[in-house]
Amino acid sequence: MSVARFIADQRTNYRVPHTICCALLGVSLAWFYEWRRRASGPAAASGLHTCQARRREVIDRAVQVMFTRRRGLHGSPRLHADLRGDGWQISQKTVADSMRRQGLVARQIQRRGGLTRQDKTAPTFPDLLKRNFTADRPNARWVGDITEIPTLEECGRPGSKLYLATVIDLFSRRLLGAATGAHPDAELAGAALKMAVAARGGSDAVNGPNWCLDTSARVIFHTDRGSTYTAKAFTRLCRKLGVRQSMGRVGSCFDNAAAEAFFSSLEWEVLSRHEFTSTRAAQAVVLDWCYGFYNHERRHSSADMMSPINYENATAPDREAT
Repeated sequence: MSVARFIADQRTNYRVPHTICCALLGVSLAWFYEWRRRASGPAAASGLHTCQARRREVIDRAVQVMFTRRRGLHGSPRLHADLRGDGWQISQKTVADSMRRQGLVARQIQRRGGLTRQDKTAPTFPDLLKRNFTADRPNARWVGDITEIPTLEECGRPGSKLYLATVIDLFSRRLLGAATGAHPDAELAGAALKMAVAARGGSDAVNGPNWCLDTSARVIFHTDRGSTYTAKAFTRLCRKLGVRQSMGRVGSCFDNAAAEAFFSSLEWEVLSRHEFTSTRAAQAVVLDWCYGFYNHERRHSSADMMSPINYENATAPDREAT
């Protein structure tokens, strides 16, 4: 390949300006423009146009196939990582242009009200995270919350609402527990927490065999100050499982931003795209997204643009997450 062709390809394929390439390679802009003028004669222009059109068609097809494979949920940054993972040499800008040409939109924003209700008579717990939603190992810091999953049954059948309680490991953003139920109470929150502990192999596997003696080694579970998480039944369960509770301030969504981010993704990628006719239908779709797509396929910027399962497997190759 000639130097001039290389410079032209950088702009076509990666959006790198000619001026930058010429400066880096030590060639003059006048020389490059003269080469381009000679190469863009009538016959050359026709061939170049056909070549570019064909490449655009190939790229558009690849982007559309990957977009469909990811359920229409990945925007250009994640879709770019998906294509690079499949061996494509392509820029994020090119992916974004292709999505724009084809009208492929990954997110539809829809906000919902919160469920937090504080019991001012119940004891609270200190904030052990201080908005630091990172962890250097699995089972160091978990976060959780509860949200409502709307269904059409709500209008005709009282008490038919569906709620989702979650437990997420901040190390990989893996969803360890996802429990659904008709009431956003301590029982539902406890079910999600027990799922999380079971997913990690039990209390001894989560905290180490001496967790009863060494309280500092226990996993931290951070939530809001809602009555669900300050209820006696839930606090007793935490002590039984060796979980240290942590809580943000009242009325501050930023103190539990990681859990809120998960629900934001759920709302944008699932709830805004479906109109559930029953709680059973909602449960099937939501749990499939949680345990299937979110844990195994959805890329996270906080996990080196890998899915939670792949990130855990990559950082701990001696064991495989499931």
